[in-house]
Amino acid sequence: MLPTTAAPPADHHHHHHPSKKSKLKTTFHTVKSNISAHHCAWLTLTILLQLLIILFLNRASPPPPLPSSAHRRHFESAAPHPPLRDEACKHGRIYVYDLPSMLNRDLLQNCHDLDPWSSRCNAVSNGGLGPTATGLDALVPRNLSAAWYWTDMYAAEVIYHDRVNNYRCTTSNPAEATAFYIPFYAGLAVGKYLWFNYTSKDRDFHAAAMLDWVKNQPPWRRSNGSDHFLMFGRLTWDFRRLTDDDGEWGTRFIYMPLMKNVFRLTVEKSRWDELELSVPYPTAFHPRSESDIRQWQGLIRGRKRSSLFTFVGATRKKIRNDFRGVLMGYCKNETRSCRVVDCSETQCYDGAPAILEAFLDSDFCLQPKGDGFTRRSAFDCMLAGSIPVYFWSGSFEHQYEWHLPKDASKYSVFLDHNIVRNDTSLIKRTLEKFSKEEVVRMRETIIQFLPKLLYSKSNANLGGISDAFDITMEQVLKRFEQHRILMAV
Repeated sequence: MLPTTAAPPADHHHHHHPSKKSKLKTTFHTVKSNISAHHCAWLTLTILLQLLIILFLNRASPPPPLPSSAHRRHFESAAPHPPLRDEACKHGRIYVYDLPSMLNRDLLQNCHDLDPWSSRCNAVSNGGLGPTATGLDALVPRNLSAAWYWTDMYAAEVIYHDRVNNYRCTTSNPAEATAFYIPFYAGLAVGKYLWFNYTSKDRDFHAAAMLDWVKNQPPWRRSNGSDHFLMFGRLTWDFRRLTDDDGEWGTRFIYMPLMKNVFRLTVEKSRWDELELSVPYPTAFHPRSESDIRQWQGLIRGRKRSSLFTFVGATRKKIRNDFRGVLMGYCKNETRSCRVVDCSETQCYDGAPAILEAFLDSDFCLQPKGDGFTRRSAFDCMLAGSIPVYFWSGSFEHQYEWHLPKDASKYSVFLDHNIVRNDTSLIKRTLEKFSKEEVVRMRETIIQFLPKLLYSKSNANLGGISDAFDITMEQVLKRFEQHRILMAV
């Protein structure tokens, strides 16, 4: 038995209380000073035996029981279903909503009533490709003629819906989807209400109806729209009305509260909006096969061009100091270098033989602003192997990031519109400085990325080539896949 020691007398005049650690240390030294080496050895042995017994009992104890199968099923069913992936669809699959017909199908059926001036039925025919092109016999090889259509510049939302419906990476099970596509034809819906005496409520009607419907869908409620996307056939500015003033342009679709998480594709994006990406305007060429693409690439590579540059367009007399008027006047006085297609005199709507011929015969094409900073004509120009000349940096900066090289100088020329306005001769002087080798190199760059600007037909087989739609869908899925991974961390 260990000898006991008396506790030290309490010091009632000292207010510091020793810690437990210091007490233990004091007690240990007191015990140590009062026991012999023999007793110390027995004490150590006893403690070691107790530790060994505790360790043995812990190891011998069975592991905690696993949850019952019913318990496991409860948690498995509560967890979200993992998105379906395979080698062909490595970033996941898309679920396509079946919207109320008033939001897409009815708009197509009432195509004669989409525009206040003329029918839009041709524009939305053939899955958005439009009517078969005619009058191209002298420009397009006969075996390629069936791949050409007079496609409307604002038909992309119809084209994308048609292509998604035939896309390999879709699923009919929303639980397996990485992305959710809302096939609402926002541009067609608002088109006729942009003009005349319609109210802001008229312009917002279809968009509000769509959001009122989709907010009740289970995938939307789960993500609040953060894995949903839309395609806008018109420029983003048509969907950004700031107030409810009936005299203000456009719909306020993008600024509706339920749109705060939805990703948008559009032919021209806002550079300040991270939920928006621009995709190429549709052109007239919709290849059916890899062979179609290779044949057209070879044709524009070997084309003999007789003009240094061309300008296709029409002046806008209602716009003060219209820059198109500046270019038109200059080109009409510079006939030895510039080829002009005046669209106030020549039919230019949705493409025309005269436009394609002008671009095929010119090394460069002048591209001022369109309805926004971008312009369908720039894509018609590159389709023909002509090199675009931009006058606003907004025409290429922050646009088409998935489809065009980041370094625009590899395939285009930039001349500031303010400088050109004061000295139009700068255009010719600048373009003449490019050597033949430099022109060939820039054109070859365009030829190589050209497939990324094209929209093939839905039943096309492009082999290993990805067109504009394929690239866009892959990037959309990749974006949502990355978002899902980040949210899971």
